[in-house]
Amino acid sequence: MLNAPMPADDVLTMTPEGLYCPAGAFHIDPLRPVRLALITHAHSDHARPGHAAVLATPATLGLMSVRYGEGFAGSRQAIGYGERLRVGDVEASFHPAGHVLGSAQILIQTRGARIVISGDYKRVRDPTCAPFEVVACDTFVTEATFGLPVFRHPEPGAEVQKLLASVQLFPERAHLLGAYSLGKAQRLVSLLREAGWDRPLYMHGAIEKTTDYYRAQGVELGDIRKASAADKKALGGEIVICPPSAMNDLWSRKFPDPVTAFASGWMRVRARARQRGVELPLVVSDHADWNELCVTIRETGCEEVWVTHGAEDALVYWAQREGLRARPLHMLGYGEEEEDEAPAAQGARDLLG
Repeated sequence: MLNAPMPADDVLTMTPEGLYCPAGAFHIDPLRPVRLALITHAHSDHARPGHAAVLATPATLGLMSVRYGEGFAGSRQAIGYGERLRVGDVEASFHPAGHVLGSAQILIQTRGARIVISGDYKRVRDPTCAPFEVVACDTFVTEATFGLPVFRHPEPGAEVQKLLASVQLFPERAHLLGAYSLGKAQRLVSLLREAGWDRPLYMHGAIEKTTDYYRAQGVELGDIRKASAADKKALGGEIVICPPSAMNDLWSRKFPDPVTAFASGWMRVRARARQRGVELPLVVSDHADWNELCVTIRETGCEEVWVTHGAEDALVYWAQREGLRARPLHMLGYGEEEEDEAPAAQGARDLLG
């Protein structure tokens, strides 16, 4: 037992700010400003401004600058995928999570312990970001946004074909495609291009800056045009990508008899589509579904699982049945990525209620 790895509880602890590593004196995706924050990705529920120092991948730092301005932190340091960095008494490295551009899992190693904090992740192919990389560990801290067995995401290309079929069926109507401005919107553009849509795509102003950043990083998106500069009444048969909140405001009424589509894993829950008045729900998610969560836990080879935001209890129960030590963290403030995804707990309540 002299060589037993350090227990995960001694490496990571919960604080009001979020997960904290005392040996490295840093927080991971903290909810409040801290001295040193290691950030998994640039979505607003994980990446907040105001920290004294931030360590993240170059793309995450770039996207935080786009979203919050250059002064989003006192100082910043970039770390590439696979690069190892000594932080206090621990070694930290970042590995692709497949969630959005720059997203990363964080591996912490100290005194024989290997702990991976997943951040948000998905396992399906996404040409706009690096694919998920399985990282062997003793303890896996995983998200569970779609941590119920009912959540089994369909093939994304098939969902995009539903949109294209609707455009063909209603050529006189504009199609407004609701998508989160960071990651989902750019992925949908790429999926549409792969499906053969070579016409211009129109973009709401709220999505322009993040899309410009993706293109600057070499992500091919084709002909993107500003919706604000177009004659909206002439956009029948065209696809306009916008924040979901824009689909029901005055802006949307300027288009010819618009079809409202919404791309989200939560469109699997019919009640959520009805609540939003979505005419064409598309189940396209940037989070792992139930099968992917279970497969990933197995592939890491971990002996212990900590489950963060989402349907925690179901995944904990599954892991315990698999013979693993498992517990929920009950972390609040995550899974609320602005307007694209319902908070995970609310989505689960809608499904079960």
